Amino acid sequence: MSNDTFCSDLPTRANPEIGKILVTAPTGYVGGRLVPELLARGYSVRVMVRSASLEYQQRWPAAEVVTADMFQPENLKTCMEGVHTAYYLRQSFTLQNLKDDIFADIHIASIFRKAAEEKGIKRIIYFEALSNIISAKTDPMRSRLEIARELGKGNVSITVLLADIIIGSGSASYEFIKNLVRKVPVLIIPKWATNKCRPIAIRDVIKYLVGVLEVTETSGKTFEISGKDILAYEMMLRIMAEIFGKKRLFIPFPFSLIGFLAYVGSLLTPVPASINRQNLTAIRDLVFRPVDDINDFLSIQTLSYKEAVVRAMSREEQDEIHTRWTDSHPAGHELALKLGELEEPPRFSRTYVLITEKDPFSLFDSVTRVGGKEGWLYSTWMWQVRGVVDRMLLGVGTSRGRRSTSSLRINDVVDFWRVEDMIRDKMLLLRAEMRLPGKAWLQFTIEPKDDKYSLAVTPYFHTKNLFGKMYWYVFLPFHHSIFINLLKEIAKRS
Repeated sequence: MSNDTFCSDLPTRANPEIGKILVTAPTGYVGGRLVPELLARGYSVRVMVRSASLEYQQRWPAAEVVTADMFQPENLKTCMEGVHTAYYLRQSFTLQNLKDDIFADIHIASIFRKAAEEKGIKRIIYFEALSNIISAKTDPMRSRLEIARELGKGNVSITVLLADIIIGSGSASYEFIKNLVRKVPVLIIPKWATNKCRPIAIRDVIKYLVGVLEVTETSGKTFEISGKDILAYEMMLRIMAEIFGKKRLFIPFPFSLIGFLAYVGSLLTPVPASINRQNLTAIRDLVFRPVDDINDFLSIQTLSYKEAVVRAMSREEQDEIHTRWTDSHPAGHELALKLGELEEPPRFSRTYVLITEKDPFSLFDSVTRVGGKEGWLYSTWMWQVRGVVDRMLLGVGTSRGRRSTSSLRINDVVDFWRVEDMIRDKMLLLRAEMRLPGKAWLQFTIEPKDDKYSLAVTPYFHTKNLFGKMYWYVFLPFHHSIFINLLKEIAKRS
């Protein structure tokens, strides 16, 4: 087995003979790392996604990819056909358009449980981390426990794994703490920041998820999983400052300030206020509950908080972040309206073209490196200003950056865009996720032109309201300069 996998030293034996394993939310932060580990151990894996995409089959060629809606029981039952164990990873199913998200979460869990019972599934493994709950309206402590109770009501054996804060490259908690420490010389410490929590490295989360599958005695039990340390949130900030060699002033403060800190944190870090608020609220309300001791069944040498941070930094430096919190935020982004799904062509568009002798391979490589740390090559400050305004309006902003500086895949984030479609050396289509009075896309294309190549960029904007039309025409005069010079810089750097 490859030493590159987290589970290469797992003290359990792989048992692929048990049958097919279903992984829900495989495109999320945890699910995206669990699937390759299961495949590496020889398991037959079926991944359940909410919308079809060639990217998923390319990403996991050895897995079976199926599409299902959690609110459609018959569809769900089809996905469960022949499955032995199902991983219930909830984060991608959070619904932000209902008044009571907890009710929605429990309802979905009930549908899942009943379908699993009918299809004869033997086990459900449910995992939840407080730092993975991404709805701004869900009570994280109440939500994960009630979901566990709902999943456990039937005759399917359930194993529950609960965690506090996940630390790893691409995790929201890691990026929030890291950026705060790097950018803020004076840190306010509310009283709740002295509450103890148990951070855990993402690699240890995956080890436990695979380990309980292979240790059948964990069936019917609930476990709290954690790393080596039990730390106050303040101490996590201090350790991070020590790692970065930053001298920071920590000031105790008697008030909670969660809403304020979440919003300010969204302006200073890539993580939006809604996630910050959930994470900070979870730390404030955290209580330790009597559960089974996982060490009685599965002994894993977990990492300390400091070791987890150093490993995350190393992954960043190597540009090897395999999944990121942006993979599942905003909730439901997989179901967003695609350019090709519009009933009519976009109301507004304008194409800008540059003819170049550069080959399509190098041109496409340059196109796929825009955004993030590289910036937008021309007038980057204008893109950044637009991102700051968007973040102030509680949008996603440009500070989200990218998962990788050197590669892109469908559904990756590029600042306030998301990759909607991509054809190697020919086309890149980005969908806007910033706050807009309409829907927007940005498409790069590379096509042969006589003995040269045509490099083009086309902004699309679709709106039916007056404010949206005004928005397009106000910014249209700037487009020519921005996009023509952007194409020149792309060709220059190819």
